[in-house]
Amino acid sequence: MTVQAHIASLEKKHVALEEELQNILASPSSDDREIADIKRRKLRIKDAMQRLKASTRH
Repeated sequence: MTVQAHIASLEKKHVALEEELQNILASPSSDDREIADIKRRKLRIKDAMQRLKASTRH
C-alpha cells in the first residue's frame, strides 16, 4: 500500500467515526464513555495521517 493510499484509508475511517459520533450524539441515551472512545480513536487516526503527510514532505 502506498503512503497516499494509506492516508486515504485513514481519512475514510476518520469520516466513518465522525458519522458514528454524530449518530450517537443525536441519540437521547448517548453514552459518555462511548463518545470519548470514538473521539480518542478519531484523534489517533488524525495524528497518524499527520505523521504520514509529514513523512512524505521530506
